[in-house]
Amino acid sequence: MTSLITQHVRVSAESFYQERYSQPEQGQYVHAYRIRIENCGDLPIQLLSRSWEVIDAGGGRRHVEGDGVVGQQPVIAPGESYEYNSWVQFETPIGAMQGSYVMFREQDGVEQYFHVTVPRFLHIDPAVLN
Repeated sequence: MTSLITQHVRVSAESFYQERYSQPEQGQYVHAYRIRIENCGDLPIQLLSRSWEVIDAGGGRRHVEGDGVVGQQPVIAPGESYEYNSWVQFETPIGAMQGSYVMFREQDGVEQYFHVTVPRFLHIDPAVLN
């Protein structure tokens, strides 16, 4: 699992190759992934939006942006965490993702919007490691 702390928020990412849904002979490699967002700060935070960069082994890049994650804009209390699962498909047996979340918090009546980095994490078809 890959982790990084930004602005008192720890983001951890883990990938799981989905052999059942993949078709390597047709250039389709499907991976599920789990993201855990932990609020290490003293104030509640809310995840508002996401921005992903999806990179395949051939250097192809695509960007994915949108509100929240998996249809949610969770509020995470201090010391608490939020976890979700999603999936991605690549045309190559190895790929990577990285990105950021726009978060919100309020301190002493002042609204703060800030970015939290999602560290780069790899998606690998285990067959390429043998």
